[in-house]
Amino acid sequence: MNKYIEELMEKLNTTEIDQGDIRAISYDSGIQMLIEKFLVHKKKQSKVFFIGNGGSSAIASHMTADFMKNGKMNTYSLYDNAVTTCMGNDYGYEFVFSKPLEFLMKPDDLLVAISSSGNSQNIVNAIHAAHQCSGSVVTFTGFLPGNTARKLGDANVYVPCEKYGIVESIHNLILQQIVDSIMEQEQ
Repeated sequence: MNKYIEELMEKLNTTEIDQGDIRAISYDSGIQMLIEKFLVHKKKQSKVFFIGNGGSSAIASHMTADFMKNGKMNTYSLYDNAVTTCMGNDYGYEFVFSKPLEFLMKPDDLLVAISSSGNSQNIVNAIHAAHQCSGSVVTFTGFLPGNTARKLGDANVYVPCEKYGIVESIHNLILQQIVDSIMEQEQ
């Protein structure tokens, strides 16, 4: 087997999923916990915001579309060019997500924060803004286990790896698995 695929599988098998202090005992139980969390927000018709930088922003944008179309959820994109550049210009790049969330997020909405390092200031600020709005947060991180975003999430997916490609691939895979499972449950 290809060494890259072997490493990807090893990191997928050691990915940690938790809900606060409660760590899932297996990958399957962790995925089920995440599916149930998303289904709660779907039932409430909460808004779901996906955010990330770089490759994680591509995942966030893709999942905004998939959770809307396939998951039939109320997703909302923060990636409009005018909004992003306005927020960056007026408040600074570290606030490109938190400022729109302050305006748009309501109690019981969900923020999905995707960050390979878990330490991007604009992601951390967005998590704080979501909590200030009484929203909930699911983080998707990697690199170091004590990263800032992981400490702040209500539920967390942590990939124990410092390679962007592997971390991003696993984040994408898990989010795709969640939305596909939601879609299958409703057929």
